Amino acid sequence: MTDIEPTDHKLSLRNLKKEDYPDIQRIMDLVYAGMGGAWTPEEFAVLIDQFPEGQICIEDKGKVIAAALAIIVTAEEFERQRHTYEDVVTGGKMSRHDPEGDALYGVDIFVDPEYRGLRLGRRLYDARKELCETLNLKSIIFGGRIPGYGKYAKEMTPAQYIQKVKATEIYDPVLTFQLSNDFHIKKILKNYIPEDTQSDAYGVLMEWNNIYYEKKQILFGGRKAYPRIGVVQWQMRSFNNLEEFLHQVDFFVDAMAGYNSDLIVFPELLNAPMLKNFNQENPAEAMRSLSEYTDDIRAAFVNLAITYNINIVTGSLPQLRDDDLYNVSFLCRRDGTWDSQDKLHITPDEAQYWGFKGGHSLKAFQTDIGKIGILVCYDVEFPELSRYLAEKGMTLLCVPYWTDTKNAYLRVRRCAQARAIENECYVAISGSVGNLPKVENMDIQYAQSAVFTPSDFAFPHDAIAAEATPNTEMTLMVDLDRDLLKELRQIGSVRNLKSRRSELYEVLWKPDMNIEKNTGHKQNL
Repeated sequence: MTDIEPTDHKLSLRNLKKEDYPDIQRIMDLVYAGMGGAWTPEEFAVLIDQFPEGQICIEDKGKVIAAALAIIVTAEEFERQRHTYEDVVTGGKMSRHDPEGDALYGVDIFVDPEYRGLRLGRRLYDARKELCETLNLKSIIFGGRIPGYGKYAKEMTPAQYIQKVKATEIYDPVLTFQLSNDFHIKKILKNYIPEDTQSDAYGVLMEWNNIYYEKKQILFGGRKAYPRIGVVQWQMRSFNNLEEFLHQVDFFVDAMAGYNSDLIVFPELLNAPMLKNFNQENPAEAMRSLSEYTDDIRAAFVNLAITYNINIVTGSLPQLRDDDLYNVSFLCRRDGTWDSQDKLHITPDEAQYWGFKGGHSLKAFQTDIGKIGILVCYDVEFPELSRYLAEKGMTLLCVPYWTDTKNAYLRVRRCAQARAIENECYVAISGSVGNLPKVENMDIQYAQSAVFTPSDFAFPHDAIAAEATPNTEMTLMVDLDRDLLKELRQIGSVRNLKSRRSELYEVLWKPDMNIEKNTGHKQNL
């Protein structure tokens, strides 16, 4: 029993916040003193970022004293084959979290030793069950420890031990508690937590079924297993004014929407032909003048996204902010929200001629076809960026680009193909063709737009879903199988994301630089 007087308590149940980490660290260091202690602040933050509703705690007068951590998974993936705790947490990255899954996986549950005896664990289990029902998930599953088994390992098998616990012939401090909370045993997990000597490294897959679960019958706006994306290979042609430019944009959006595409990708600096209307003797001044159109163009794209019911990656446009010029791609969603991604790496030519500056943040954007990333041209040649996005859940990478020569194009293409393979995602590249004789520094174009896939048996043999005819204005339309990506990441011939030696190396973004608000701006209509 606790030595704290009951009248001293003021308990409340709530979701965890990042600032609770010191309390979490203290408890985990106490509870798991022989098993590695607490998670790092970064690992804890991943859970809060990915699934804040699933992280539950009990506090006493402002101090966290118990917590239950969880992610959402597809139950079948864990029920049909044995797995370890590491398979679930994936080095603290929680990459198995699937917002579209059907089960709550209990990652951890722990109580401050000073508060044992107050049945706080039961409160947390009840809160998990309530969450499961609220989210309409079919079950709660988790790998439970059997810490009493170590004493009996030499005289009975794990199965025999479990039967005796079920028959109340043996008391196990964890399994007995779980059975009393309506969980039932699915299977034995060998080597579940190797360092758990008390359980002889064994675990038990436990399950609680939600009797109120109703299989989801999504009629409108649900997840699409095969989203269709359109890629525009854009002809650089002379535009005398903004109206002419937007008329051409409207043509392609209309065409893609007519084939029920879910997302369309345009190329980098697609409005560059209008540079001819400004002072070409000073390219930097001309590009700043071109940026005056950007707000109107973005607003037009948002209206098109709503009108044609299609998500649009606008290619990129120059944008002036605080007297600095940025190369910016906009994501215009069909629900009326929009967001932006700056080009981070500026080529020497862009800096010299136009005075572009590199941005400072990188975002994985949530859309109704899953999480996507946008890397503008040169950025795709830096593998750390796409790896960072993949760890944020990105499954489609969009690369608007502009290249003048074939060797420049091949740099973009081959890097994009590498990104698809190493991050087990789809990559769509969109470029421009033709020539602009009256536009300084953008007089020639070379492009062959394409959609690339991972390289495994389930995908095309050359890892190319579709590619355009070089230097010809045209479009591509491709249906992407999102379930194939999930399958590849779990049972593929090679599993790049899963096989990474995160104990040796990782991609870290400096926290004071990445301001990832992802606000989803609303267009005023």
